[in-house]
Amino acid sequence: MISCRQLERSDRAQWDRFVRAHPSGSPFHLMAWHDTLCSIFNYRPEYRLAVENGEIVGVLPMFIVDNFVTGKVLISTPFAVYGGILARDDGVQEALRENMKALARAENVQHAELRNSFSHQVSGFDGVDRYVTFTRDVKPSTQDDLLGALPQKTRNMVRKSLKQGFSSRKAKDLDAFYGLLLETYRRHGTPVFPKHFFTAIAEKFGAAVDVREVLLDGKVVAASLNFLHRRQMHTYYAASSRACWKLNCNDFMYFDHILWAGRNGIDTFDFGRSKVGTGPFEFKKHWGAVMRPLPYEVMLVKRRELPDFSQSNPKFEMAVRVWQRLPLTLTRLVGPRLIALFP
Repeated sequence: MISCRQLERSDRAQWDRFVRAHPSGSPFHLMAWHDTLCSIFNYRPEYRLAVENGEIVGVLPMFIVDNFVTGKVLISTPFAVYGGILARDDGVQEALRENMKALARAENVQHAELRNSFSHQVSGFDGVDRYVTFTRDVKPSTQDDLLGALPQKTRNMVRKSLKQGFSSRKAKDLDAFYGLLLETYRRHGTPVFPKHFFTAIAEKFGAAVDVREVLLDGKVVAASLNFLHRRQMHTYYAASSRACWKLNCNDFMYFDHILWAGRNGIDTFDFGRSKVGTGPFEFKKHWGAVMRPLPYEVMLVKRRELPDFSQSNPKFEMAVRVWQRLPLTLTRLVGPRLIALFP
């Protein structure tokens, strides 16, 4: 008989084993993501698991977030592009779905959000078709082989970048990465995370996180934080100096990442989530990658309309414009206090 209950400390190791074995498991389902968020943000974890005969057969990571912007909400999971239920079968899926519904109603939340990665995770709530992700298979190959496999437009851009003298390396610390991230987030009109958020990610995930830098004339001009999970490389945070855009530094960075991934035992490169119709969406779709819609779902409880706290919401247009004009020192000071409001 299947039973659902809250996560206990003694479940942690078995939870991670289940996530790593599940074909839809992601870094954001692991205990390391739970621990990272708990160490930085004042969110309440509400992790649920399904058990049968003493074995975990399904998991659902969730957090209660409560602030004046979102109201009280239940999210699987904050700041993650992938989440939702991981289940052995439909029966387990249904059990965890009902457990989540009961929790959302008992907590009287505005809504509950499931950031599903695959259609088989869908539980029948209102769908949100705002985002897609891009992935492509990688294999050990030479630079010429990989170039030949790219669409012509991207291949030309990469060839241009390869003539500029860029090089890459594994980062020794997060300083250059975070400096570029400050610039990038301000440019997008988005509050930035505190630096210790990334420090916590690196500490909690250990060898499953790889921070890489792109250099030109000895200066770091682009950098990324990548998750290595189940023979997948997921570039989750990336930033670059606007001054090097005309030299196609971003094309070099992604080309270099894919080449590195294939040479280091990675089977799949994940470009990450993008909002349909945006610049990043247009950039990623030209890499010979497979586009997959992300079937996010929202269970409305107190709220009567689907929420939209994305940057493209017209309600935030003025705030975005103001943020883009603020000094970097101010965005670094204020940003970490604001980012927690938009999980």
